[in-house]
Amino acid sequence: MNAPTPHIPATVQTFAQRLSPTRRGARLARLLAVEQLRAWQVSPCVTERAECIVAELASNAALHGRVQGRDFRVALTLDMATGTVRVSVTDARGERLPLAPGAAADTPTDSESGRGLLLVAALADRWGTKPYPPSGKTVWAEVGPRSG
Repeated sequence: MNAPTPHIPATVQTFAQRLSPTRRGARLARLLAVEQLRAWQVSPCVTERAECIVAELASNAALHGRVQGRDFRVALTLDMATGTVRVSVTDARGERLPLAPGAAADTPTDSESGRGLLLVAALADRWGTKPYPPSGKTVWAEVGPRSG
C-alpha cells in the first residue's frame, strides 16, 4: 500500500548566482535579479526597489570588493507569505566594510561616488552587513510591500 507523501507548500524561494567582479558582472546581476523577481511574480513596486538595490550592491562588489580571481555572489530570497525580498551580495573583501550613510561626511558634494548606500537605505526596509568567513562580507537589504 502506498501512502501519499504530504507536500508542504514552499513559502520561501531562493536564487543565487556567482558573477565576475566587473561592470559587466554587476549589470548581469541586475538583469538576472529582475528576471527572477518577475518569474516569481513579485509586485512591481518591490521589484523596482530591489532592482536598484541589486545594481548598487553589485557595483560596490565589483568596484570595492574585487579580489583577483574571486567572484562575487548575488542571492535573492522571497518570503512568499509576506512578499518580502532579501537581496544579498557577497564579495571577497571582508576588511572593507561599507560605511553607514552619512558617515562619510568628508565626501565632496560634487563627487560622483560615495552616496550609493544612501540610496540603499532609502529603498530598503532594513539593511546591514555580516562577515562571510574566511575573508569576505555580505551586504544585505530587505524590501517588502509598503502600505499607503
